[in-house]
Amino acid sequence: MSEMLTEINYDKLISKHLKGVVVDALKIVQEQGLPGENHFYITFRTDHPNVKMPPMLKTQYPENMTIVLQHQFSDLRVEDDRFGVVLVFGGIPYPLAIPFDAITYFADPYAKFGLSFGFEKEESASKLEDLDVNKKEKKNDKPAEVVSIDSFRKK
Repeated sequence: MSEMLTEINYDKLISKHLKGVVVDALKIVQEQGLPGENHFYITFRTDHPNVKMPPMLKTQYPENMTIVLQHQFSDLRVEDDRFGVVLVFGGIPYPLAIPFDAITYFADPYAKFGLSFGFEKEESASKLEDLDVNKKEKKNDKPAEVVSIDSFRKK
């Protein structure tokens, strides 16, 4: 059974569904190849714990990498939580496995379409939230006050 929520995180819901657009576009390419002049720019976090890439590329791109799916790629495989692809760099094929959670940007320049996604490392994010809460508690010792919106309305 899933954990009871204390609030609805709409940002996460929107991001999840927008990533579904990326998944569906990649599935189209997996099944039939790139139609017409469409091509993809995909930027992802190489420091995401589930990204699989050759060490040479990881060294060259320690945080972010943008790949282009247009001419020199093969073996595109779309799974539930990731996609895999073989890209050619300097005439040498390199396999990559990229979780959808690691994607920070997706674009199809031909279609004039693009999406940006936020990325936070889960542990770091929760530690930052704890620090922020503690700082707020120390700074705001006075009780909250109610402000009437009437003072902001045009008369």
